[in-house]
Amino acid sequence: MKRVTLAELQQLPATVDLLTAARALGLGRTKAYELAKKGEFPCRVIRVGVAYLVPTADLLKLLGVDPPTSFPR
Repeated sequence: MKRVTLAELQQLPATVDLLTAARALGLGRTKAYELAKKGEFPCRVIRVGVAYLVPTADLLKLLGVDPPTSFPR
């Protein structure tokens, strides 16, 4: 699994899919979905239909990265 760089983190949109967040945290797919389903993913997860979305600001905060002053459109 390829790790996410700081530059890539700072270019993320307002929300990311669960697998992108998992990759940033060094988690595998199976573990990420297991934690999300149990409500134990390390940051907030929003369920939209069958999709799991993670607010980028929450992910960046967890990683100790300052969010950009504005998100890409």
